[in-house]
Amino acid sequence: MLIQDVALLALPGGVAAVAGGVAVHFARSATRHRKDAGAAHRRATTAEQAAAARDEEAVHLVQSRLPALVYALQQGTGNPVAAYGAVLHQALAGTDTDRAFQAVLEQVAAALSEADARSEGAARVAAQATTKSIQPLGYELQAAITKLLDTQHDPKTLELVQPIDHAASQMARRLQIIGVLTGTWPGRLRDDVPLLDALRGGVSRIRDYSRVRVPAAVPVHVAGRFVEPLVLMLAELMDNAARHSSPKTPVEVSVLEAHNAVSIEIHDAGPGMTPEVLHEARRRVSGVVPVRFTGLSNPAAFGLLGVGVLAAQYGFRVSLDLEHSRHGGARAVVQVPRTMLVPAPAPQPEPAQRPAAPHRAPAAGPSSEQQRYEVGDDGLPLRRRPAAPPPWEPDPAVPTAAPPPPRAGRALAAFVQGTRSAPVPPPNEEPNP
Repeated sequence: MLIQDVALLALPGGVAAVAGGVAVHFARSATRHRKDAGAAHRRATTAEQAAAARDEEAVHLVQSRLPALVYALQQGTGNPVAAYGAVLHQALAGTDTDRAFQAVLEQVAAALSEADARSEGAARVAAQATTKSIQPLGYELQAAITKLLDTQHDPKTLELVQPIDHAASQMARRLQIIGVLTGTWPGRLRDDVPLLDALRGGVSRIRDYSRVRVPAAVPVHVAGRFVEPLVLMLAELMDNAARHSSPKTPVEVSVLEAHNAVSIEIHDAGPGMTPEVLHEARRRVSGVVPVRFTGLSNPAAFGLLGVGVLAAQYGFRVSLDLEHSRHGGARAVVQVPRTMLVPAPAPQPEPAQRPAAPHRAPAAGPSSEQQRYEVGDDGLPLRRRPAAPPPWEPDPAVPTAAPPPPRAGRALAAFVQGTRSAPVPPPNEEPNP
C-alpha cells in the first residue's frame, strides 16, 4: 500500500476527508496550470511564427517585389502595380502588414514615376531644342548648295559640290526623324506628286542610293500632306535595308496595287534577323509603344522608331517579315491607304495659237541639211561666226520705179516755208477770222 493510504487509515475519518479534498484541489490546479502552460507555449510559438513570417515578407519585399516594380517602371512593361506580386505568405494577405507593404510599394512607384516623367521630359525638351537650332542651319546649307548648283556650270565644280549636297540631304533627314520623335511636324509641305517621285525622293536621301532599284512607272499620286511623311519613312526603311546587306547586292522596291491600299515592298539580301531582333523591330515600327528617350539603347537607333511614330500619326501600316523576302533577307512593307491617294491631275490645255502670218515665199538660203549645227567630238554643237552677207544686187526680174519729174519738190518746200513764217497769236488772243 502507498504511504498516503496508510496515513489516511491511521487518521480519524474527518481528517482523512479534508486531506482528500486538498489532494483533489491540488491535482486539478496542476492540470489547469499544465493546460495554461501549453496554451502559452502555443501562443508563443504562433507569435514566433508570425514574426518570422513578417520578417520573411520584409525580405521578400526588398529582394523581389521592389526590384520587380523598378524594372517594370524602367522598361515600361505592363502595369507597374501588377508587378508587385502577391505576398509570400498568404496568411498575411489583408493584414495590417500587407497593407503597410502595399503602401510602401505605391509610394515608391509614385516617386519613381514622377522622377521618370521629369527626366523623360527634360530629355525630350533637350532633343527638341537641339533639333530646332540645327535644322534651320541644315536648310540654309541646302539652299546655298542648290543656288551654287544652279549658277555654276563647271563640271569640276559640280563634281565637288554634288557629294556635299547629298551629305546635307542625309543630315536633314536625320534631324527630321529626331524632330518627329520629339513630337514636331516633319517641316515641309508639298503638292500632290506621283508615287514614283516619292520613291525617288526617298532614294535620294540615303547613302547607298545607287543600289536601290525602283519601278519604272507607278500610275498613282499621293496627296500633298502625306508626301513628306511617306518620303521620310521610305528613306529610313531603304537606308536600313542597305546598311544591313552586302554593298554588292541591290535593294529592290516594288509597288502592288490592292483594293484598299497600295503596298510598297522593300527587299534586301542581308542575313536576316534573329527572333528577338525581329520582335523588337516590329514593336518599333508598330507605333503602339510610346518613344522614351531615357530608354533608348546605346548607340541610339532612331530610324525604325521614327517610322513607327509617322505610321501611327498619319495612318500608314508598316510590317516586317523574313519569309517573303526575295533574296533571303528581310522584307519591309508600307501600306498606303486609298484615302491618301488622289487622281492624276488633268492635262493642262495648250495655249491659244496666234493667227498665222501671211504666207511669204521663203528667201533663198541654205537648205535644212545645211542649217544643222556641226557637232564636235564631245557631242556638243560647234559655234561658228556667221559669214558676211553678199553685197546687194538688183533683181532683173523686178521692174525698177520711174524717176521723179524735174523740180517736183519745189511746191512742197514753198508750202513748208510759208507755214513757218506766218505770225503766231498770243495765248489768250483769238486769231482774226
